[in-house]
Amino acid sequence: MNYSNLLIENRERILYITINRESKLNALNKATLAELHDVITGSVHDDEVGGLIITGAGQKAFVAGADISEFADFNADEGRELAREGQIKVFDVIQNHSKPVIAAINGFALGGGLELAMACHIRVAASGAKMGLPEVSLGLIPGYGGTQRLTELIGKGRAMEMIMTADMINAEDAYRTGLVNHVFEADDLLTKAAELMKKIMTRSPFAVGCAIRAINAASADGINGYETEISEFSNCFGSEDFREGVAAFLGKRKAEFTGR
Repeated sequence: MNYSNLLIENRERILYITINRESKLNALNKATLAELHDVITGSVHDDEVGGLIITGAGQKAFVAGADISEFADFNADEGRELAREGQIKVFDVIQNHSKPVIAAINGFALGGGLELAMACHIRVAASGAKMGLPEVSLGLIPGYGGTQRLTELIGKGRAMEMIMTADMINAEDAYRTGLVNHVFEADDLLTKAAELMKKIMTRSPFAVGCAIRAINAASADGINGYETEISEFSNCFGSEDFREGVAAFLGKRKAEFTGR
């Protein structure tokens, strides 16, 4: 399918999703969010996709926020629906995807852009990238899960400061605080992200999906993460991947996982 705001390419079972609104610094508008929902949900049951890498077009921005012009005149009810729809249809779908999702932050990741990156399972950043949640400078707060995910990733005190000051941080500070996993030179960013993804894709897809669900349960409301871990651990024993993994280990050979 052709998209107006996204570039999609599948190479070696990695689905590259590039937000392609470079003249707008790849800002998220309704159409882009709808396209993200379509391609991400479509990848869940696509056997040709082993993992996803999300990045932005050009060198300036990953995503420099949401398209403010679309909600400048919203009232409280419209704002509530904007946040709820975005979280349910895009950000939560990414976080709960059974396949690994890596954000390759190639430039500014601000507001909804940083929230998009934080919904991904792993974040890698170019050395010149800048990140921030500047919403309070507009009289808003982050509305796509930013207050929750930032707190989980870097801790309450740092999240409070970053959100209340609206200050940006650089890639090295993001790495130091745990907001991103790795920092690479800009020219190496996608190559290094792909190397990381390929390593993950050599592991059991079934077990990786179980691990994602168990890890997400640690911060889910009303869910006992330990019980989720026990359940997902037990599910692994019924999988073909478990039998193949054990057989390969005992036979001193490389496992050939199927994800079943």
